Amino acid sequence: MDRPAIRDAALLILRLVLGVVFVAHGYQKFFIQGITEVTGQFSALGIPQPKLSAVLAASSELIGGSLLIVGLLTTFVAGALALLMVAALYFVHFSSGFFLEDGGVEYPLVLIAALLIVVIFGSGRASVDGVLSRAEL
Repeated sequence: MDRPAIRDAALLILRLVLGVVFVAHGYQKFFIQGITEVTGQFSALGIPQPKLSAVLAASSELIGGSLLIVGLLTTFVAGALALLMVAALYFVHFSSGFFLEDGGVEYPLVLIAALLIVVIFGSGRASVDGVLSRAEL
């Protein structure tokens, strides 16, 4: 299983799934709920600077997810999104228990673990980063 093609395929699948999840959440914050509603939720949760935090979270999810999908600036983006999820754990999920249906920590923990895999192993060859790194050789 330690073949480069298998590793690259696994990283591609992981990046695509993570990217789609983050794009969907960013899209939801901007266009379904709306930033005003998200700002109200962030304010009720005690998140500092709720308006700015709502815009930054939604933008990070939408843009970061898109960059994960194409594999551009992948390790940086995955690290930044992991930090965003750590903040979500701290401000939202720690007081809610473990399970997702209770708003608990299980979902953000899985996202953080998956993002750390991308940070450690990179984007793989099936990515813009992979193409650019081969072009330098």
